[in-house]
Amino acid sequence: MFRRIGSAVVRHPVWTIVAWLIAAVAIVATAPSLPSTSDESSFLPKSYESIKAADLQEKAFPSAFTPSAIALYQRTDGGKLTAADQQDVARITTELGRKNIDQVQKVVPGQPSEDGRYALTLVQMDSKNAGTPKQADAAEVLREDVKQLAQGTDLDVKLGGSAAQALDQQDSSQRGEALIGIGTFVIILVTLLIIFRAPILAVLPLVLIGVVAAIANGLIAYATKLFDLQANSSISSILIVVLFGVGTDYFLFLMFRYRERLRAGDESKQAMVNAVARVGEAIASAAGAVIIAFLALVLSTLGFLKQMGPALAIAVAATLVAGLTLIPAVVSLIGPKVFWPSKSWQREPENARFAALGRSVQRRPALTAVVSGLVLLVLSLGTFGYKATFDLASGSMPKTKESMVVQDEMQKAYSAGAAAPTDVYLSSTDGEPLDKAAFDAYAEKLGAVDGVASARMTQVNKEGTTADFTVTLQYEASTDKAIDAVDRVRDVAHSDAPEGTEALVGGMSSIYKDIDTAVKHDYRTVFPVAAVLIMVILGLLLRSVVAPWYLIASVGLGFGATLGATVWIFQDGAGHSGLMFMLPVIMYLFVVAIGTDYNILMIARLREEAREGREPREAASMALKHAGPTVAAAGVILAATFATMMLAGNSLLTEMGFAVSFGIAIAAFVMAMFFTPSLTALIGHAAWWPGHGDRAEPAADAGTVTSGAEREAAVDDPAGRRR
Repeated sequence: MFRRIGSAVVRHPVWTIVAWLIAAVAIVATAPSLPSTSDESSFLPKSYESIKAADLQEKAFPSAFTPSAIALYQRTDGGKLTAADQQDVARITTELGRKNIDQVQKVVPGQPSEDGRYALTLVQMDSKNAGTPKQADAAEVLREDVKQLAQGTDLDVKLGGSAAQALDQQDSSQRGEALIGIGTFVIILVTLLIIFRAPILAVLPLVLIGVVAAIANGLIAYATKLFDLQANSSISSILIVVLFGVGTDYFLFLMFRYRERLRAGDESKQAMVNAVARVGEAIASAAGAVIIAFLALVLSTLGFLKQMGPALAIAVAATLVAGLTLIPAVVSLIGPKVFWPSKSWQREPENARFAALGRSVQRRPALTAVVSGLVLLVLSLGTFGYKATFDLASGSMPKTKESMVVQDEMQKAYSAGAAAPTDVYLSSTDGEPLDKAAFDAYAEKLGAVDGVASARMTQVNKEGTTADFTVTLQYEASTDKAIDAVDRVRDVAHSDAPEGTEALVGGMSSIYKDIDTAVKHDYRTVFPVAAVLIMVILGLLLRSVVAPWYLIASVGLGFGATLGATVWIFQDGAGHSGLMFMLPVIMYLFVVAIGTDYNILMIARLREEAREGREPREAASMALKHAGPTVAAAGVILAATFATMMLAGNSLLTEMGFAVSFGIAIAAFVMAMFFTPSLTALIGHAAWWPGHGDRAEPAADAGTVTSGAEREAAVDDPAGRRR
């Protein structure tokens, strides 16, 4: 099949390129805009308690005041607010309410801090647009207006709250995308120049993958609209890295084999046909593993991951098609001039280092397997210290952003949970009015829960059937302590609800608690499904039942080593309270899926060498010699590309960038280079059971015996015969 694809593309390169350009223009011109939200509650399905509580609040208290933005005032000299300062705060609050800013529904004064140094203005916005660009725009206007109104006073004012966080997150995301994009381009360009010493080859993948990126983004926008998926600003940054990182990997897989065929004496166009024929199956299988792993995310209960899965799968699918059609078409048009001005492509390199690595694996496969396995196992021990953090807002932007400064200052000036209180909604089950005499006792029980600062009944709906109890926690909403406390609040709220009533617990801490539950569900669902599907792809590629088991086990060890190293560096080393909650899921899929690429490339080459008649240990040695440079180059570029995410300046992308780049380095330089080939050499022919995928192909002339050197030099001639 792949030979037919290669032949068709090489015969009609111009038409192939024209088809891609037409598709790019058509899709980009007609694709809808990609919506985005940073509202954590939108990540969860309606079945979770925190979402049920939010729905109940909208029905029972449609006019309830929930601040989306908070203006925090303090004196410029840091002292207590004077009577004149308080008058200025009242004036600013009143004038801000008269401006009729879009999305703003109500502006009211907030409670001053107990130490008298801080005052608040609370701004309510349309809850239907929470976390959207509309509210980010409204927050930008609010921030400008409130600062302008404070000019000429002794007050310093900052705007925080969820709408301001959406604004700052949007700005941070745009800055991060720019840095990631520039870093990705520079790394790919410089690394390819070093590898090939050919400017055309260095620039070519950037141009071609740029076309693929435009098409992929358009297709993702279509899919997002068609299936009503949630989008998140972090996806754009990840997409840049996936498209250019994975695309460059497939470009390298193809170009290394194309160069090898040219050195073996193939005519230029036939060399490309043979390159696609020989490496096409490995590229397709590698891409298939990545696509399957990403699609497994549709089983997630989190809207963010449900969107990320199909988006990344579409991106990789587009990259795969380009790797088998667009890239071969363009390179076949240019021919060997693509390597200009370098002449090194004409000479077979000694690959001395990789040949030496191959010989060491051939001589001591057991020692190699044990040492590389121990490295992975020791690093995996760090996973036992893993803790999750759920503050997506602060995780996705620097602490210096204004909304983050407001959050930190409010935690010091007020009760840590005051900025995002928990609400317990008590409703009658029979539609009759609630017994108000039971309210005080119920509030007292809620207030006595460990971790609760205060609890009081704040409002009852018009029908008297639902009461809102505001519970202020002692801890900031996203901390582990707050999540544990809200779990205890739920227990008491449910068990001690008066007869004939039921309780629902809402608020940000309740949302984070449900996100924690959802993530644990995903660990139990997404991980095994992705692993099984990848094993199926490996089994189909290798025609083996045995090999997929130890290949997926090695990748699992790679995941453990990556998570363990990330825990040690960021939790123990940098002092982070935990890693971002979705990091293990993303890490698993990237490390398992993309890391499998290198295993597939190495094991496919090992099988190819075995089919030339070599014994398992010699085949492993030759596979390392020939495929080692490709895996090393691809691993360096992809790891460095993901590392550019650390330039974004926020903890989420910093942790993600390190974890994925480290995991890819482990996959390329420990698993694919040592662990997988040494295990395959040890297991021998049994690795390919029940098929015989490693057996030498029958010679055309049974009376002809070829030497190892002749077998190594054997190539496909234009007629497809061995020579």
